Amino acid sequence: MDVNVNGLFYCCRFVAPFMLENFYGRIVNISSVAGKEGNPNASAYSASKAGVIGFTKSLGKELATSGILVNCVTPATFESPILAQLPQSQVDYMRSRIPMGRLGEAAECAALVCWLASEECSFSTAATFDISGGRTTY
Repeated sequence: MDVNVNGLFYCCRFVAPFMLENFYGRIVNISSVAGKEGNPNASAYSASKAGVIGFTKSLGKELATSGILVNCVTPATFESPILAQLPQSQVDYMRSRIPMGRLGEAAECAALVCWLASEECSFSTAATFDISGGRTTY
């Protein structure tokens, strides 16, 4: 909670005044599919990522007319070194929940974040963008 929710809150509270001075800004928060679905044996993590989604929606609406857009990304499982710490059966299970049949790549998530942080993203705020290979469709 301290990192995922409080850290995010304090970071946004710090940067928002600078963005308000310029009547422009983009905030992209990183949540997780776990924040939408909940993961077994990860209730604290899931709750913290749900908090990121709720905070993003609220802050996005608060700043909607200020030129500052606030959105979040909810990735499913992505290729990363942390997966080496898990049993292969668990990684296989996570992959099996993704209709595309594979894990995400960091560059794919980075591309979405770059668009959300760009001027091209001009009419999306307080939104949650799934990048899940079809796992989440709501």
